[in-house]
Amino acid sequence: MNDAYWMKLALEEARKGVGKTAPNPPVGAVIVKDGELLGKSWHRAAGQPHAEREALADAAGKDVRGSTIYITLEPCSTRGRTPPCTQGLIDAGIARVVYATVDRNPDHAGRADSLLKAAGIEVVSGVCRDEAEKLLRPFFKVRETGLPWVIWKTAMSLDGRITRPPGEGQWLTGELARADVQKLRATVDAILTSGETVRRDKPALTIRVAELLEGRQQPWRVVVSDFPETLSLDESMERVLIRPRGDLAEILRNLAREQGVLTVMIEAGGVFSAAMFEAGLVDEVVVYYAPILCGGPSPGLAGGGLKESLHLQEIDFQQIGNDIRLRGLIVRAPDPAR
Repeated sequence: MNDAYWMKLALEEARKGVGKTAPNPPVGAVIVKDGELLGKSWHRAAGQPHAEREALADAAGKDVRGSTIYITLEPCSTRGRTPPCTQGLIDAGIARVVYATVDRNPDHAGRADSLLKAAGIEVVSGVCRDEAEKLLRPFFKVRETGLPWVIWKTAMSLDGRITRPPGEGQWLTGELARADVQKLRATVDAILTSGETVRRDKPALTIRVAELLEGRQQPWRVVVSDFPETLSLDESMERVLIRPRGDLAEILRNLAREQGVLTVMIEAGGVFSAAMFEAGLVDEVVVYYAPILCGGPSPGLAGGGLKESLHLQEIDFQQIGNDIRLRGLIVRAPDPAR
């Protein structure tokens, strides 16, 4: 049970916060002494205690002095809505701090090491860094670019169509795949769609599984349309934002700045989806392929065409019932300005 073992346990804790902590990152922490787990927890929501303090609370009644804490992100060193975690660790008598990756927030980045070492605490960083950074991609992207992480989700037939022939039902995929979409929605802060999709399909775009809503609100439902008076979603208009057509990047930037959104999922037709790709705004793709051939005029991407093909990396295939889910990241050329 080395550092990597305990950090992986901290990462399991951090995953409990995905979709619940925006604009803060999902972070987990584990406290260990002499090979014994004393406490573990995760950051539950912005404004609530950070993972380190939650783990200390979980270890209440146990002697944590001289222990090691494993944290998936460098502990914060400034006061925001909560006090700095570095001071909390010092006050608790923690002897060793192991964290996975440096915080890219310039207010925090790298400051924890000097503060903790000055208090006589041993500091180790970089344990399970890659795994932690995958979890923190949305948070880091907002900090570095002002834009949220964008996932394109769609369901399509094997010939790339997103609608069935007239007179057939609306669903392409089976119940298990649709249940998986509910889980995916529970990991994002906003769902982005077009007015055309809302008028045509009247989708709910909500999380409809009670346990998936525990500890979080419904995601923002963001509709891009110049004709809001014609819009009617399947459920109430609560947490619905109407944005006029315009600069798609600015719409996303405002979601991050004004609503604190870290992750956005596109659920829209082929024309709007293609516009998001053509603007270079999509980071990740989740496609549910149904074993069906539909033909017809409604492809998954229906724009004027990309300047060049986009390739995926970190590809994952999973069979869900009779359907196949493909998930992968868009490969981007290095930015010469960075």
